[in-house]
Amino acid sequence: MIARDVMTRNLVTVRPDMPVAALAALLSERGISGVPVVDAAGKLLGLVTESDLMRRLAAARDGKPGLLTRLFGEPGDAAARYARAHGRRVEDVMTRDVTTISPGTPVESAAAMMERNNIRRLPVVEEGVLLGVVSRADLLKALLAESPADTAADDAALREELNRRLRAQPWVDRNYVYLQVQGGAVTISGFARSPDVARALKVLAEEVPGVRSVEVDIAPPPPFLMVAS
Repeated sequence: MIARDVMTRNLVTVRPDMPVAALAALLSERGISGVPVVDAAGKLLGLVTESDLMRRLAAARDGKPGLLTRLFGEPGDAAARYARAHGRRVEDVMTRDVTTISPGTPVESAAAMMERNNIRRLPVVEEGVLLGVVSRADLLKALLAESPADTAADDAALREELNRRLRAQPWVDRNYVYLQVQGGAVTISGFARSPDVARALKVLAEEVPGVRSVEVDIAPPPPFLMVAS
């Protein structure tokens, strides 16, 4: 599944010349925490969020910089803080350095980017034009919408890989060990002469990529199996 499949297309956007007071009212009325900033052609210019407005309020309370800051501080940083504190338009307070993705970005990559950068939304752009936004809520919906057919295929592949690895181990008696895989959850049941086998089976299963959980229910073999073997 890719970003185009899950992104929100019906977006609330604002122009860079929108007054900050009007933006605050918009966020409050719509119950949203941020909006993309676009030009007349739909090109993404930045994002403006509640956090940007909070930084504006915090910057307004900054005291006079100390001597060291005046001597060695970066003038550009001071100018940016001043613009945030005193600017009246969205372009003065918005975040310009925005992490974006393309419509073909896999949802797994989008989720990793959100976690890595500690952000809640990713604008989807193509040739600079905003197409939509993928939020954490969109990714959760995509996870919940995972089709049973895909899950069944994944479980079959996991079962095949687990059986392959079990056959490669001389300490596994495949006649008395049984596998169940459902939704990536693996259950291993059966009989073994040693409790070490149960621990090793759990380790083996947990090493298989795609396995979400492992439950092992291995008991000592009953007397009639001991005789038969």
